[in-house]
Amino acid sequence: MNNINKTTTKCCITIFFLCLLAINTLQAEDGSNLWLRSETNANATVSANKQSAAIDIAINELRTQWRGAPIQLTVSSAKNLRYLGNDGFMISGNINTKITVTAFSEQGLLYAAYHLIRLQAVGNLPENIDIVEIPKYQLRILNHWDNLNRSIERGYAGKSLWEWEKLPAEISPRYKEYARANASVGINGSVLNNVNASPQILSAEMLEKVKIIADEFRPYHIKVYLSINFSSPVELGKLSTSDPLDKDVQKWWKNKADEIYRLIPDFGGFLVKANSEGLPGPQDFGRTHLDGANMIADALAPHNGIVMWRAFVYNPTDNDRAKQAYQEFMPFDGQFRSNVIIQVKNGPVDFQPREPFSPLFGAMQKTPVMPEFQITQEYLGFSNHLAYLAPLFKECLDSETYARGNGSTVAAATDGSLFGHNISAIAGVANTGDNVNWCGHPFAQANWYAFGRLAWNHNLSSENIAREWLKQTFTNNEEFVTTITDLMLRSREAVVDYMMPLGLHHIFAMGHHYGPEPWCYFPNVRPDWLPPYYHKADSAGVGFDRTEKGSNAVSQYFSPLHEEFNDIKTCDERFLLWFHHVEWNYEMKSGRTFWDELCYHYQHGVTEVRDFQKIWDKVEQYVDAERFVLVQYKLRIQSRDAVWWKDACLLYFQTFSKKHIPYDIERPIYDLDDLMKIRLKEPDIIKIKN
Repeated sequence: MNNINKTTTKCCITIFFLCLLAINTLQAEDGSNLWLRSETNANATVSANKQSAAIDIAINELRTQWRGAPIQLTVSSAKNLRYLGNDGFMISGNINTKITVTAFSEQGLLYAAYHLIRLQAVGNLPENIDIVEIPKYQLRILNHWDNLNRSIERGYAGKSLWEWEKLPAEISPRYKEYARANASVGINGSVLNNVNASPQILSAEMLEKVKIIADEFRPYHIKVYLSINFSSPVELGKLSTSDPLDKDVQKWWKNKADEIYRLIPDFGGFLVKANSEGLPGPQDFGRTHLDGANMIADALAPHNGIVMWRAFVYNPTDNDRAKQAYQEFMPFDGQFRSNVIIQVKNGPVDFQPREPFSPLFGAMQKTPVMPEFQITQEYLGFSNHLAYLAPLFKECLDSETYARGNGSTVAAATDGSLFGHNISAIAGVANTGDNVNWCGHPFAQANWYAFGRLAWNHNLSSENIAREWLKQTFTNNEEFVTTITDLMLRSREAVVDYMMPLGLHHIFAMGHHYGPEPWCYFPNVRPDWLPPYYHKADSAGVGFDRTEKGSNAVSQYFSPLHEEFNDIKTCDERFLLWFHHVEWNYEMKSGRTFWDELCYHYQHGVTEVRDFQKIWDKVEQYVDAERFVLVQYKLRIQSRDAVWWKDACLLYFQTFSKKHIPYDIERPIYDLDDLMKIRLKEPDIIKIKN
């Protein structure tokens, strides 16, 4: 496996050197402007009926970028506008004569300004405008897995944006730039720290620093939230227990909430990961998630704060790992306080390249539930692989839960429309860092953008979002936009094919999750931390039997999904190995045996990435040299990694199937014994991702 080690270590070659090799007449760009690249030399006429920091921002954005008719911004408290809510807006008029923007609250004007600028930038402005925009989710939040030492768990774009060591004395200009980027796509909340939280985030010293960031965000109407450690009363408050039913513990949390709101009156609330992966929680004291969530909620309620209690419960269990969240939370549906919302990962396990949607969506009908997506590419090649994730987000949001018949999509079950909850939210695990281009890979910016746009309107198509992003980030040239939109729409499926097609899941290298390791096994490690637990390959076949005859995870879904997933003949082949242990000779819908189908999927993934390289090279004339060479360089890494995945998985599973790889499939170039010796450590991963 020396060849792979050599290629991965070569990734530390500086992009500057590569840029010297590129010939391109376009002015180089480093990606720091994201999708906010409109020229700012306009001199538009903009007026407003009120003045505030947010309205001033809206005026300035329009005044310097808008190239149409004069604009009147109006905040109105008229009863007939209440349906707009705090964030919605109306735009009417003619782009050549006059445009009127009306909102019920000032932030509506801010979002309207960015909406107009976006329409102008992408060329979608009709002459006569009649627009009403109301976000689907009330709370549209980024979760940062940033630590206090500025490392980022599952971060692939440098250190944390939050320079804690310099605060409060020195304030980075990037705080406002970050807030502006989020506001431009409608994101209105930010959880600053890792869900694996240090109790120190709630110390008086740290809260003073959090206040500074909140002050920077406030004009853009972005609320700050914090992840908390459930043992904070003991670790920080020096109490003898963190039992949620203990009066002193309850008082400690109430006092801490009061302290925070004195500093930050618009503080959003807490995100909680408890009794998962070794973190403390109410179960340590014989209590329940209900007890813990309600205790924290009571402390926040006087200040209108919320608790986002994660359903990612990853404690040892003898049952199917995929069933655990449903089993632990469904018994308490309807018993949580009104300011508690359950945060649920899009799939039942852990942000895999493809999972069926979590059965908690639609099942929990008396308690608000919010989807959690991973924007950062923990399981999708870090910042090396081009994987446009809007199709992944849409796949989940558009899935039918059948909770109340047709139309009961995951989106409807979580945006408040299906069950009538007063609070709705959606979260994305951020992919930002202090790298100059924010996200490590130029195309990773598209996933941040796509999350914001879908959080605002989950009815938008992946294609339209890609086109918007490309036009604002690169060029309006239609040949470029059409060509690269197609590439983006194919990219996530390509990753699934060369990593884990047909429902395979969690066969990554242990710990860092970069690269394949389906053979990974340690005798003293929890089984559900190891790939064989999930793929269960043997001489008969491969896949996790979650049918009624297996773990019966299918029972957690409503009919007709229950029956469709349970029957191998009707199960969506994209999820086949998620729900079934499939025989190597099983006949697929294509007419091929399952083994052959698996081989063809892996080959297709490799072929797709190689095609992406060709496509990207053909659009060189439309892209500045710096970003063109960086994407070209990343695609080379991705192409090598795709072959690594194909060879590792097919050679490993071949030891069970005992079957030939079809002769029209590319021959493996690595030996399985060499592949199994790979032990990437943190220094190697750093070289890869940088």
